[in-house]
Amino acid sequence: MDDSPEDVELTLHVLRHNKLSNAIHVAEDGKEALDYLFCRGQHAARSIDDRPRLILLDLKLPKVDGLDVLKAIRADDRTATIPIVILTSSKEQRDLLRSYQSGANAFIQKPVDFAQFQLAIKEIGLFWLVVNEPPPNSAML
Repeated sequence: MDDSPEDVELTLHVLRHNKLSNAIHVAEDGKEALDYLFCRGQHAARSIDDRPRLILLDLKLPKVDGLDVLKAIRADDRTATIPIVILTSSKEQRDLLRSYQSGANAFIQKPVDFAQFQLAIKEIGLFWLVVNEPPPNSAML
């Protein structure tokens, strides 16, 4: 979930190029992200049990702010354990603190340099999608 089309495109390219993800869903704003995750609106036919393995979340989203999206995800037992990495251009210490207080698993400031951005996305993907053991789906328990 990111409001920058260029950052989204580069992120998708890096993840696909490094074969780090098969299915990727991009939400254009915070409302669409919540609709997707909670199977509402145009995503009503989707199963809530088909949980993302990782959410990359920008803080500066249209319609519903990224922190509000994070809080909504953490407040629902069905989505509370999905790993969420804040990937933002914010340099505000307040945003860093509020993200962790609201349940973010990681906070990464987007590198401005193209090569560093690519490397950051690759490392995020490798850790969270390959190395990390994801939490079990609560429906399986």
